[in-house]
Amino acid sequence: MGTIKCLIVDDEELARSLLKTYIGKVNFLELMADFENPLDAIKVLKEQKIDLLFLDIQMPEIKGTDFAKMIPDTTQIIFTTAYSEYALEGYELNAVDYLLKPITFERFLKAVNKIKTNPDQEATEDSIIVKSGYDLHKLRYDSILYIESDSEYAIYHTTDGKIMSNQSLTALEKKLPKELFMRVHRSYIVNKKKVSALKGKDLFIEKVAIPVSASYFDSVKTNLF
Repeated sequence: MGTIKCLIVDDEELARSLLKTYIGKVNFLELMADFENPLDAIKVLKEQKIDLLFLDIQMPEIKGTDFAKMIPDTTQIIFTTAYSEYALEGYELNAVDYLLKPITFERFLKAVNKIKTNPDQEATEDSIIVKSGYDLHKLRYDSILYIESDSEYAIYHTTDGKIMSNQSLTALEKKLPKELFMRVHRSYIVNKKKVSALKGKDLFIEKVAIPVSASYFDSVKTNLF
């Protein structure tokens, strides 16, 4: 990834100054502007492609979590706040990270490196990077048994346990290699190599029965059996 263009929105001058210092120490970050008032940042966000926004939450004009809903989807967010109680809301907004003030440079660097390595789910030849909460997990395909949809989340069932990620199966289906994974139901994607049996309308992976919907049934029989 090339240079990451950044914006700071924080009503505290000292907080903005610290973030500017940290950004200046990281060679792949470029600060485009900083704002005390989030409403002043809207014009820049609309006119320029901003990759990353450092966004405070408790501000007089508008709360950061509300402002986050107004910005382009292409701009990723790292929340910077003194209040831990907004962490869940930040996660639901798919923020890259959530930094609690006072922010150390070490913690700042850990957050921005998630951007550098692409915090979205990124598939390679043998693995996929999965964002779960504010953490990244590199899952090898051969460790994934199946993936289940639960509302807005995808649950990866792996040989080492479960990992939940905020994404849709439809988006995930496009990223995973078709030679290894197959959609068998609106709520399930399976690893073809892990399937052991088809009994009635259920596929079995280990001892888990996974329903096959009517629209996928013929394709499942053809491709897996």
